[in-house]
Amino acid sequence: MTKSNAVAAIQFFRGIDEPVVPEIRLTRSRDGRTGQAFFIFDSPEALTKESLTDLKGMLLIDEEGELVTREVNARFVNGEASALEATYTWKSEVDFERFMRFAQRYAKSHGMGYTDNSAKK
Repeated sequence: MTKSNAVAAIQFFRGIDEPVVPEIRLTRSRDGRTGQAFFIFDSPEALTKESLTDLKGMLLIDEEGELVTREVNARFVNGEASALEATYTWKSEVDFERFMRFAQRYAKSHGMGYTDNSAKK
């Protein structure tokens, strides 16, 4: 794992960026005020037998500060941890907008794009 130096970063342990880029899916309520972002990290560096007991949450860090979630779980295959799944929940339009600013910074700093699949049917 590397020390934090990105414009936007995800950390499971403060000060140490997770280099594995997750798959991220968003859901929103019909009125758009509440929703969740689901993160799936396949084989992240933070996932070691030693670190599983110390894993307390996920930090989303950018120039505005940090967003925190404690909803982090390990996925196991044949008794071995293989992925981390995390859920970040927002409860207002302001919180959603803040999350989206983080997501855009994270995507840009990691050479990613954003695809809106809500219009596809």
